[in-house]
Amino acid sequence: MKARITFQDTAKGFSDGLFKTGAYIKNSSISPVIQELINFRVSLMNGCAYCLDMHYKDAIHNNENPQRLYSIGAWRECPYYSAEEQAVLAYAEEVTEMHVKDETFEALQQFYNKQQIADITLAVAMINTWNRLNKAFLTVPGDYKVGQYA
Repeated sequence: MKARITFQDTAKGFSDGLFKTGAYIKNSSISPVIQELINFRVSLMNGCAYCLDMHYKDAIHNNENPQRLYSIGAWRECPYYSAEEQAVLAYAEEVTEMHVKDETFEALQQFYNKQQIADITLAVAMINTWNRLNKAFLTVPGDYKVGQYA
């Protein structure tokens, strides 16, 4: 596999705003565990191999249980996701599909305030953006090192 475009091929500043938004999300009140579950689930939905490789490695580095990652596509049938995580995963899926049901939003409100939900929404939008760029560019997976973009 050969990349169509690498990020080195893009103009200086091309991804600066994306990285700045990523830093905001990373420093938000949303836990790193929730952030990585969002990143991994949405990347799986979008079939982004590069992002799956990256977020699997980042999650494992942060002591995530591999079982929760390899079974995340069937999270509704798994007993090892908390009610909070289930609410976030349902919301992340619906934001990705661009159709958020009232009951899904209401379930999320049991755990998060409006600012936190806004931050979760931004996190979902960002990983969707990265997925689309990496899929369009054919970014080659496998070589990501934890903390490479920190």
